[in-house]
Amino acid sequence: MDDLSINVVVALYGFGLGLVFGAIVLATNFCTMGSVSDILTFGDHRRFRAWLLAAATALIGAQIMHHFGFIDLDASIYPTTQFNYAGNIVGGLMFGFGMVFAGGCASRNLARVGGGDLRSLVVLLFIGIFGYMTMRGLIGVGRVEIEERVVVDLASVGIPDQTIGGLLAGYGLDAGLANTVAAAVVAAAILYYCFGNAAFRGSPRNIIAGLGIGLCVIGGWYITGVAGADDFDPTPLASLTFVAPTGNAVIYLMTFSGATIDFGIATVGGTILGAFVAALATRRFSLTSFADVGDTLRNMFGGALMGVGGVVALGCTVGQAMTGVSTLAVGSFIAFTAIVVGAVIGLKTMERMLA
Repeated sequence: MDDLSINVVVALYGFGLGLVFGAIVLATNFCTMGSVSDILTFGDHRRFRAWLLAAATALIGAQIMHHFGFIDLDASIYPTTQFNYAGNIVGGLMFGFGMVFAGGCASRNLARVGGGDLRSLVVLLFIGIFGYMTMRGLIGVGRVEIEERVVVDLASVGIPDQTIGGLLAGYGLDAGLANTVAAAVVAAAILYYCFGNAAFRGSPRNIIAGLGIGLCVIGGWYITGVAGADDFDPTPLASLTFVAPTGNAVIYLMTFSGATIDFGIATVGGTILGAFVAALATRRFSLTSFADVGDTLRNMFGGALMGVGGVVALGCTVGQAMTGVSTLAVGSFIAFTAIVVGAVIGLKTMERMLA
């Protein structure tokens, strides 16, 4: 291990984390799009509570590590002074709408590929291609131009960052203390919402999903922040997110000899393999494909929309709703809400289309 670069070590740990994450998603049927559909169709909030439990678990773990100095969440991409509220809203709505047409979010489609779903492979290609186009390609030019006009520079008005504590610091409160209190209040409210419900308490699968996936997000922070620490070439602090890494993974596969593996790319590969192993172990592996041309077009459209929306919103149902929320960045809470609203609109639209 001593002969390996920090980058490779972090990637290996990230691959292992992806294995666990993918296995949990497939084994527990964790699906953020499905959780919204369950509420609208059956009035069943259990999978939505699992999603929130994952966010609360990630929040508690990340804030504890930050408080004791293991990681510095201020160094991540979420709690910056560049408050892109418009991107959080528009990108979140796009992502939520798109994941309905694609049958699930980016992480769910990664797990479905491991389970043998060829539709999800196409979805992931569209997420990756359109995500990369929005980051660094043709769409990226327009994205940057728009962002420069709508992003609010909080530093210009004396606000240190976009965390809850940072915003409250503008009113004379201590940012660190305010974040600690905010973390406790948000986590307590979510835990009460989850475990105050008898149906959720009686659903061990959803409890395991929420706790397990939240712990995976904590593991991502630890891997990049502690295992990736280096005085000369530290790994960028990050945790699980799947839109930009899927785009980077597509590029990596095409330019392997001139590319560098990183944490995000490794988690993408690990998630697929972890789901594959879980599918074999539970005898759920089955090759499936599109039902017809309409099904194909819907999935392609959904993947493209998630690719663009995920980059514009700076994350997905995992990258913003769990990883971002764990930093207490207000933009992440906005994106989370927009994704849910987009999913509701998407489900209503799909219902009308198929009626």
